[in-house]
Amino acid sequence: MKRIVLLCLLAGSTFTCVAQKEIPLYPGAIPNAVAAPDAETRRTDDVVGLLAGNVSRPTLTVFLPPAGKSNGTAVIICPGGGYGTLLINREGNDVARAFNKQGVTAFVLKYRLPNKQFLVNPAIGPLQDAQQAISVVRQRAAIWKISPERIGIMGFSAGGHLASTAGTHFKQPLIAVPAGISVRPDFMVLVNPVISFTDSIGHIGSRNNLLGASPDHAQTELFSNELQVDDSTPTTFLVHAEDDTVVPVENTLSFFTALKRHKIPAAMHIYQRGEHGFLKEPAFEEWFGRCIHWMSSNGWLTVK
Repeated sequence: MKRIVLLCLLAGSTFTCVAQKEIPLYPGAIPNAVAAPDAETRRTDDVVGLLAGNVSRPTLTVFLPPAGKSNGTAVIICPGGGYGTLLINREGNDVARAFNKQGVTAFVLKYRLPNKQFLVNPAIGPLQDAQQAISVVRQRAAIWKISPERIGIMGFSAGGHLASTAGTHFKQPLIAVPAGISVRPDFMVLVNPVISFTDSIGHIGSRNNLLGASPDHAQTELFSNELQVDDSTPTTFLVHAEDDTVVPVENTLSFFTALKRHKIPAAMHIYQRGEHGFLKEPAFEEWFGRCIHWMSSNGWLTVK
């Protein structure tokens, strides 16, 4: 299939988009950045496809539905990779194209990976980028034919940690946000997510990459998102495999329990088998179909 080309013109702080392309996340200076050469790496893995490392220049890749098919809903996708790499295709571009078939406008967020060589404070860099992505999409909702009240965020594994952080840490933005623009996502989709940084159930590799090898107790609790759920946390769809030996299923269970404690509507699907990332089972169409059903039942696939 011939790839659609997007022409985006950047004038001041305004993006004018005709079709589809990767665009800079920040129109000017990147906050919390250390001046350093762009050392981003790209390599292809036989199992999971394209991997990006050393990301210091965050971007959004815009995936627009076919003409006349947009339903006004958008999803910002955060690929996983343990805060050490990003699975650009399997947990990004491929999912975005699947959303397009449902009339959903999708944005793949290539967020900065924590590294003191190009981040003043590595712990907040990814969250700044997630908040900026929500801000940019909400500001330009009319351009992309999106309803500003129908912008969700999705994340896989460590990307799920980032997405759940965006959904629980939005009250005090870490970026400059225009007046009247909220960085709260309207819903979350979390796929085998890292939720906790606690010793008992947390993914320690993601924690070490984001916070360093010896984070203090306060930092560990702050980024253990099952502890940050409150009455304003967005409605959430969660999916995980019971036999996940990389990110224990207790991450999803603890977040779901916290959501129910605060009476936040949520759906959770736990597969008996699937390991981490559903590489063999369940099929993409199976778990993604459940996600689409949940979105439909909440009205996000109805044209607006």
